[in-house]
Amino acid sequence: MDHNRLRNLSEAYTEAWCSQNPVQVASFYEEAGWLSINGGLPTVGRAAIAEVARGFMTTFPDLKVYLDDLVLADNEIRYHWTLTGASTGPDGTGRQVRISGYEVWTIGTNGLIATSRGHFDSEDYRRQMGE
Repeated sequence: MDHNRLRNLSEAYTEAWCSQNPVQVASFYEEAGWLSINGGLPTVGRAAIAEVARGFMTTFPDLKVYLDDLVLADNEIRYHWTLTGASTGPDGTGRQVRISGYEVWTIGTNGLIATSRGHFDSEDYRRQMGE
């Protein structure tokens, strides 16, 4: 996939995260695509990925995701992002969070995300959440 198509995919994926529609986020993944966060077990399939997105969207009703960079190097696609929001969902802390991270993508045959290995500083996230 060329850089322009990847850039368009990453911009639309970012918009989906800001939409408060978890199914829209999952639609950017291949049917059997998967997402792993910080080396955890992969979440496989669109329905499961939608539930991961729903968790963030529920915790942060004002969630915003920003595309920081899209890097193609060493046969890797790295989607760099920043997430902001106030933890005002059920059982929320009311605290404002700002974390940055990245996802390493593999693109599938349909031009969608086949695999995403996400990374962010979970210790900093927990600190900002007041845990």
